[in-house]
Amino acid sequence: MLQRIKQLGPGILVSAAFIGPGTITTATIAGASYGYTLLWAIAFSIIATMVLQEMSARLGAVAKIGVGDAIRIKSKNKLFRVFSVILIIGAIGIGNAAYEAGNISGALLGFQSNFSANSHSSSFNPYVLLIGFFAFIVLYSGKYKSIETILSLLVALMGIVFFVSCLLLQPSISSILQAIFIPVLPENASLMVVGLIGTTVVPYNLFLHAASVKQKWKAGNNLSHARWDTFISVALGGLITMAILICSAVAFETITTQPNSMAGLSSQLKPILGGWSENFLSMGFLAAGFTSSITAPLAAAYAIQEILGWKADMKSKGFRLVWMSILGAGIVFGSMGFKPISIILFAQVANGLLLPIVASYLLWVMNDKQLMGKYINSVAVNIVGILVILLTALLGLKSILAAFGLI
Repeated sequence: MLQRIKQLGPGILVSAAFIGPGTITTATIAGASYGYTLLWAIAFSIIATMVLQEMSARLGAVAKIGVGDAIRIKSKNKLFRVFSVILIIGAIGIGNAAYEAGNISGALLGFQSNFSANSHSSSFNPYVLLIGFFAFIVLYSGKYKSIETILSLLVALMGIVFFVSCLLLQPSISSILQAIFIPVLPENASLMVVGLIGTTVVPYNLFLHAASVKQKWKAGNNLSHARWDTFISVALGGLITMAILICSAVAFETITTQPNSMAGLSSQLKPILGGWSENFLSMGFLAAGFTSSITAPLAAAYAIQEILGWKADMKSKGFRLVWMSILGAGIVFGSMGFKPISIILFAQVANGLLLPIVASYLLWVMNDKQLMGKYINSVAVNIVGILVILLTALLGLKSILAAFGLI
């Protein structure tokens, strides 16, 4: 078992990426608004993520290429290739820059609470620079193993914080199981379901996963290791999200006021768990924001490097230029106290479009015998993959319409 645990890595990066401030806030509001009811949406998102991320991991383990590489290789038509390049650079590059501001701001909330930092009346917040500096050091090292180890420790910290908080609240196990296995859609909850699934099934994670698998296992076919890593890591990430929703459901069970962030949840849990709860939970928020502030620039760099056919090197100038740009944008917006609503709106629209498209690309690639040999998708995996793509397309459309206030 210890040997199995040591094999965890690329999948943990995926978990670190999707458990960010946005996931925490969405799960918190879902729990406060609907109790345990929407746990089934998280359970579905875990299954959908496992299906897509297993394909991505298999691509990296067997073919030793990333998703961007595969799209570029298979795009024989010049017009189609140009479309793919523009779409990925636009959605992953600019989209991740928008999300990076939220990731750093989320880490900032946890940092301020832990270190009793006073809120700044001016627009400039120096703590953003400190968080950005640590993220810069981790990424600039260019050492995959070091990044993997740091993010694994932070995900473990998140797990401990939210699981312990959940257990101390003594939630109803029967109610939890019922909510997981018997789907119920309350009135006006469809957009919340979109949010819960959309924060877990993330398009840039498909690029991050394949690239990190080929980094970790450069020689030999390590598909069994990659699959173990994927299923365990995604399940762990999903359970952490469930724990956050459950904490919120218990904390706001008899209260009409709903939180708008994890900060609201921590203050609400204070009378239940004691004075230490706010600082304890803020550690989880800090870890979530910090992990996402590393993985978003990293994923963008992998995606753009691969789709443009650059040299596969984390220390190359092009690779570093991409992640520095993403991180820099997040630092600038975060330090100014600017809430990039319009940019995040673009990111939501772009990623709403991108997820089913990238998933379709991936399904196309995974049925190519020249690339995958005997490891092409089975009929069952293709069927599940198509269902996930159709559902994510529907959810993406809803998300886009909601972003423009049309539903």
